[in-house]
Amino acid sequence: MASDTFPSGSAATELHTAETPRRHSAWRTTVALPLAESSSTSASPSALLPGHGHETPLVRSRNDEANTAAVSDETLVNKSATKSLNKMITPYLTQYIPKQYNPIGAGAEDAPLPSTNTAYCYRHRPDMLCRKQADEPTMEQLQKELARESQQDQQSIANVWSLFSAAPAKHRNLMLQGILAQCCFPQLSFISSSVRNLIKIDFLSALPPELGFKILCYLDTTSLCKAAQVSRRWRTLADDDVVWHKMCEQHIDRKCTKCGWGLPLLDQRRLRTEKRRIQLRASGQGLNEFEPELTSLSAVEDPQHAREPSPDVSVGSKRSAPGSPFSPELSAKRICSRNGDSTHLGPPKKRPWKDVYKARFKVGTNWKYGRYSTMELKEHENGVMCLQFDDRILMTGSYDATVKIWDLKTGKVIRTLTGHTQGIRCLQFDDGGRLITGSLDHTIKVWNWRTGQLLKTLNVHTRGVIGVHMADKLLASGSADNTIVVHDFSTYKRFTLTGHTDWVNSVRIDIPSRTLFSASDDCTVKLWDLDTNTCLKTFEGHVAQVQTVLPLPADFELDESDLINTAHHDYTSDSASQSSSTRDRSATPELRQTSSSDNHPLFWTDPTRPSPPSYMLTGSLDGTIRLWHIPTGRCVHRFFGHVEGVWGIAADSLRLVSGAEDKTIKIWDPRTGKCERTLTGHTGPVTCVGLSDSRLVSGSEDGTVRVCCFFGEEGKS
Repeated sequence: MASDTFPSGSAATELHTAETPRRHSAWRTTVALPLAESSSTSASPSALLPGHGHETPLVRSRNDEANTAAVSDETLVNKSATKSLNKMITPYLTQYIPKQYNPIGAGAEDAPLPSTNTAYCYRHRPDMLCRKQADEPTMEQLQKELARESQQDQQSIANVWSLFSAAPAKHRNLMLQGILAQCCFPQLSFISSSVRNLIKIDFLSALPPELGFKILCYLDTTSLCKAAQVSRRWRTLADDDVVWHKMCEQHIDRKCTKCGWGLPLLDQRRLRTEKRRIQLRASGQGLNEFEPELTSLSAVEDPQHAREPSPDVSVGSKRSAPGSPFSPELSAKRICSRNGDSTHLGPPKKRPWKDVYKARFKVGTNWKYGRYSTMELKEHENGVMCLQFDDRILMTGSYDATVKIWDLKTGKVIRTLTGHTQGIRCLQFDDGGRLITGSLDHTIKVWNWRTGQLLKTLNVHTRGVIGVHMADKLLASGSADNTIVVHDFSTYKRFTLTGHTDWVNSVRIDIPSRTLFSASDDCTVKLWDLDTNTCLKTFEGHVAQVQTVLPLPADFELDESDLINTAHHDYTSDSASQSSSTRDRSATPELRQTSSSDNHPLFWTDPTRPSPPSYMLTGSLDGTIRLWHIPTGRCVHRFFGHVEGVWGIAADSLRLVSGAEDKTIKIWDPRTGKCERTLTGHTGPVTCVGLSDSRLVSGSEDGTVRVCCFFGEEGKS
């Protein structure tokens, strides 16, 4: 019966093809079989089977033979296709990847070796191997998509990838052009969205570390912190000491020329000591060097304990009484003990320069936005006329004829020095425990402030001593007798400078140039040569008594175009003459100001002698502060704001502070002339001010001392 029979071999093959899902093999490489093989495959015999689908042994044997022949034919087709495909792909791979596909001994020795020169980026050398790192999420997604395909499709796709991978740059471009020409809009859109991210390059990872450091050093603080959030590699480079040391060097104790920011000085010695090591590291050398002389973490951990000298204090060791908790001997013992314990644990830890910058940045921000805490000291019975402080102690002199030494941390009086019979107008202490005081009783006294012992009394003036300044082995004093006396303790000699016609209120010695500045009630400021005891220049311009003169640091830089323009410059009152004895009084101030003598070096007979600082500040009872350019004698700028006379000024590389008769304290930017903030609180005239990295101290005729602290969060320690 027809229903109990199976179709012939060819019919069975057609039925199997109809029941099997068709594959899209148009893109896959196929190989046509020989005609003889096709005929033999389709010539399998057919047989009729009994009803109910039961087969006889003979029929079953014939069907098994037919199935076996069909499987063999399919295997033969696949093998033939693979062989043919390999014949087309392998030569291409052998040509362009000889190390992987060339048979051993088949001309491998004659094949030229690829260049191993990696001095160029692969973007500039397309023939080089691209060293781009694989993207892990993308490769995982690709693997998942590939696993969904059949083995044959996977093999075909792998062959296409192999061809493209082996192709040189020129052939790759041809392949891509052909593929893009056949793409429809959805595929082109997919390519566009994928390429947008692929063409981005991690240049910091691709470049050597020293070039990465060089690039990051051009960023500002905000950009550098954002760069550290990109990746682990970027964070490692952005947080490196090379970058942040450069940032500290650019901002600390100076105004940055790029962003205009300046940060307080923390530890100048550490900046100087580590500079060479940082330079070696930035150039790729000394990456693992250890510098034993670097400042340890404990030495700079607390910004409150950092070096904070006021302008009158020379840099040196900490000052404290022997046997006290602040004694240098006890501190040295504690440090040695800690270092002794740490020798077994390796080199002491260093504070990262990023943390140094962060601490200084907080202090600078507090200065900028006026965040500070105030401590008021009340122990004097009369007005406070002079003060000086460092990071731990404060000394004040008063009309009550006493000097008080304060603990800045607790605000308590450590010691009171008595001995003068009238008010104390000036004082200065140094690192060795020596204190100099000048009084209206016509005397200068030398003390050991650690013990309170009076060492010496100098009677060199006939009237009250108004100002003193000590530098190295020299001590200068200005008096109401209109003279300046200079004591040279190295030779135990003294000499007197005369020329002022009224009280000498302030004196300042500049050791490198061996010159002295003096301010007087005769409304002038004079520059003296300590080698010849002569007046080099006289600065005129103030219309009232000049109370103080302050030379700015030698490294102070000023762009005069940044100064706020003062309306109606009156050059007739702002001038300097070469010498009071040789001044041409018939010349106009404009001519005197621009005369050739003012532009000549001060020490033309000794060109190797250092020049005085380039700028100085003066404060006067005419209510103004003036900034002078010393070489030319020009008044560069006048600071207006106080409504009454200015008694005291203090300045560093970043800011200027002034105290005046109007009971206020003003904070200025010396480079722009802008008043940044006005502080109040005193009930009497502010007679003296002091400034450090993170503190501002003021004394007043009301008998109080106010200490403004800018360190720590929100201005608190």
